[in-house]
Amino acid sequence: MIEMQLRLRSVDPMPELINAGLPSEGCTGLSEPDHPFPRPDVHERLDRALAAVKPDVVVACYGMNDGIYYPFDEERFQKYQDGINRLIEKVHAAGAKLVLMTPPPFDPLQLKAQGKLRPEGSDKFAWFAAYEGYDQVIQKYGKWILEQKDRVEMVIDLHTPITAFWKLQREKDPAFTVAPDGVHCNSAGHQTIAEVVLKAWGIESWIPISDEMTQLVNQKGTVLHNSWLSHIGHKRPGMTDGLSLEEANAAAAKIDMRLQPLIMDLRPYAVGGRHPLTPIAR
Repeated sequence: MIEMQLRLRSVDPMPELINAGLPSEGCTGLSEPDHPFPRPDVHERLDRALAAVKPDVVVACYGMNDGIYYPFDEERFQKYQDGINRLIEKVHAAGAKLVLMTPPPFDPLQLKAQGKLRPEGSDKFAWFAAYEGYDQVIQKYGKWILEQKDRVEMVIDLHTPITAFWKLQREKDPAFTVAPDGVHCNSAGHQTIAEVVLKAWGIESWIPISDEMTQLVNQKGTVLHNSWLSHIGHKRPGMTDGLSLEEANAAAAKIDMRLQPLIMDLRPYAVGGRHPLTPIAR
């Protein structure tokens, strides 16, 4: 989503955006007892990722998994701070700038209605049976991230504007959610995150794109994501093996050939302001 918004605005130079995010990952090495496998720790692969990608800028968002869906605990919080501190040190040692994002909100709405949340004092918790006040834990983690603004090149608060957006939507539809399981966003949820990031980077409006463009850029993103994860290496089971980087880049280039005329059709309207842009109000 971010790539398309940048390309439609003819950003020059256009950055190469590499998605090296790994599902289930944290920065603490912690994992809840009922998770089907030990949660991967970014520090197991961070050195390899930095060496392979050689990034100018790293964008990192940790916290949702690091509280392991339990009530707040000082020892877990310290492990989170230690994990982020190591991340800051390693990224800067690699010569890259770092954008730290707070975790987005945990949404208990539908889980509560389904009786899937657990009260404080329960024997154990998991992402599918989370502590009912887990968003309060996430807020504490996010507040600490914001306090690191003088140690990194940028911090972005995802939690506050997204929570405000949800509150506004629920005035019209009390059942509104973009994360039915509290954690994993649908496409509308991912767009709210993308809009907040773009606004932090000075882009104040959203250019709607066609379903065809969305499908193509998602295909490109998937083939490159799988390739980079396989190239870097990780310990998470259940992931799709990616193509070699050479093969993935060739496949992505073919998709770009199909995308480019669609982008060119929209770009004059984006630049000239005649396209009905959607203001970003997050």
